[in-house]
Amino acid sequence: MGAGLMAVLPAFRPIGRHAETKMLLCVGLFGLATVVFGLSRSFLLSLVALTVIGAADMVSVVVRMTLEQLATPPEMRGRVSAVNRVFVGASNELGELESGTLARLIGTVPTVIVGGLGTIVVVALWGWLFPELRAVDRLEDTRATSEEDAAEKA
Repeated sequence: MGAGLMAVLPAFRPIGRHAETKMLLCVGLFGLATVVFGLSRSFLLSLVALTVIGAADMVSVVVRMTLEQLATPPEMRGRVSAVNRVFVGASNELGELESGTLARLIGTVPTVIVGGLGTIVVVALWGWLFPELRAVDRLEDTRATSEEDAAEKA
């Protein structure tokens, strides 16, 4: 439900300013909602947490995919997109292996909680290690130009 809503909402209300900060906050919210889901004993709270997880993840995906397309020079977009898809697919598979293995070792609920906390730690670390991510304001300001356009401007 959350992902579906957030897939449509940006069409009517674009992300606008502070796009990368919003993306980092949404990934942090994803982690927090994952922890809440792992700790929840209430069906309603679990449903709300899963909705927030879906919405936060969708914002992250929209910002990352938009940034990937706009910041990549036109002649490189296909290759950059292909490499991104390979890495995203591989990381999903490795993440499933890691989660399944950890769940077998420590249990399902602790694995969900550790995953959410790990997400929060990674977001905080990335925000600190890569301040240029927070510096991106509007996604359209990251638009790359082709080599020909750059040569014409020079």
